[in-house]
Amino acid sequence: MPAVLTLLRIKNLALVEELEWQMGPGFIAVTGETGAGKSIIIGALQLLLGERADKSLIRTGADLCTVEAVFSGNDLQKLNPQLVEAGIEPCENELILKRSLSSTGTNRQFINSSPTTLSALKNLGDDLVDLHGPHDHQSLLSPETQLILLDSFARAEERVAEYRNHYRQLQTLLAEHSALNTAETAREQELDLLRHQINEIKSANLVADEEEEEIEKRYKLTSNSKRLIELASATANKLSEADDSVLSQLAETQRLLRELEKIDNSIAQFSAAHAASVIELSEIARALSAYTEKLDLDPEQLAALEQRVSLFETLKRKYGGSITEVIAFGKRAAERMQKIVGRDAELERLVKEIENVRSHVNRAGEALRRLRTKAAPKLSENIRRNLRDLGFRQSEFEAKLGALDEPRASGFDAVELLFSPNPGEPLKPLRAIASSGEISRLMLAIKSALAAHDAIPLLVFDEIDTNVGGEIAHAVGAKMLTLGHDHQLICITHLPQVAAIASSHFVVTKDVSRGRTFSNLRKVTGKMRQEEIARMLGGKSESALKLAASLLKHRA
Repeated sequence: MPAVLTLLRIKNLALVEELEWQMGPGFIAVTGETGAGKSIIIGALQLLLGERADKSLIRTGADLCTVEAVFSGNDLQKLNPQLVEAGIEPCENELILKRSLSSTGTNRQFINSSPTTLSALKNLGDDLVDLHGPHDHQSLLSPETQLILLDSFARAEERVAEYRNHYRQLQTLLAEHSALNTAETAREQELDLLRHQINEIKSANLVADEEEEEIEKRYKLTSNSKRLIELASATANKLSEADDSVLSQLAETQRLLRELEKIDNSIAQFSAAHAASVIELSEIARALSAYTEKLDLDPEQLAALEQRVSLFETLKRKYGGSITEVIAFGKRAAERMQKIVGRDAELERLVKEIENVRSHVNRAGEALRRLRTKAAPKLSENIRRNLRDLGFRQSEFEAKLGALDEPRASGFDAVELLFSPNPGEPLKPLRAIASSGEISRLMLAIKSALAAHDAIPLLVFDEIDTNVGGEIAHAVGAKMLTLGHDHQLICITHLPQVAAIASSHFVVTKDVSRGRTFSNLRKVTGKMRQEEIARMLGGKSESALKLAASLLKHRA
């Protein structure tokens, strides 16, 4: 089953408080008075397509705006690789897109209830919906867009991707060749600098961060050894060596405790504890004396350590924040020097690789050109047929292919879409067409030509039938109905002839309740549809109602 948009749910967006729009396949017309809020539907779809949004879109008095769309159909499974790549569970026959915007500016988006990024939503939306507004024909004037249209018709996407891959490779190689092929003076200057950097780092005999830690630890001890000896000696002296040392005083207290113990043996526990303390303090005194003997006051060793620490700081300041980074810098410098020293060999290698990749570019470019050359006349004829259906009975159209002076990322070719709406007039570029009615119908003719080649399930036309009327309006409606056979098509229109021929018809109304304005959407059938068509014809007079009935009957 082809994929279709089955549900669009909008809450607190502009004039819409709450809207749940259920729809089916085919050609769907949306009509309503000017200002009723038809553009809100487009705004909701644009949000789901990843367009930028701000909190001004939130309905006055609400804190949160949400838009949700449900697509159904077996065709959705072709999107699964894209979903999996975005970290989202693959879908079976249903895909749900949701976007919310809060008054605090928080913007969240979901695919099948999984949080996702705006870019992932946009990429998926590009494969689901093709939206055209009354001003989108401006993009049709761009040479880049015209070439994309031809490639789409030619189904050349894979060929274009292959060519671009080779073209990017070639540009990278050419940039490398240019960077390496610098002036001799600059080359020698860089070599001198690299030699100095490599020698400076190499001569330091660096090991790793562990060496730096060890050296700094030893330097800290050695540079403070004099003060350490002073402190340790003074402490040992106070404990045992001075005349009034702690241990000599404790000897007297120990004698007194023994006297006490002779009289009262319950004092024995204190006497034992006192004796243990004397032993511990004696051990501390001996350990401090041994510690002072181990401390090294060798000035040569201190100078060597100081020099090493200073070298570390100098190298880190110049080449990196750690010894590991300094070592890595030295390796990169050596690789760069090797590359420059072996410049001739490297240039020769690059030239060969450039020639090889250029041959791939030429083959891919020529294959792309053949595809475009074959497709251009077919596209031209297809669009001419569609233009005749749309009232341009004797118009001419040509997708004219030309060669570029230099290859570009898009290939070797440029395309110019040429159009002549009337017999006897020369073909002119689209940018020379002044009539918006003509360019709108031309846009529809091109979309019709591409429809069979276009896998996007939903086409949305926002009043692209502006400045069209009479029999041409009938032709536009018929063309949209034909498009609706292969795609789901939503058309926001002001033409009764277009609305009457649609497979289904919805009307947007603006109502005032409780002092607030609300936009609503309802499906119209039978008499209600006839009355809406009559309103579009100019009123609900008897003649307008009869003409509306005729238009609806003509559709049937």
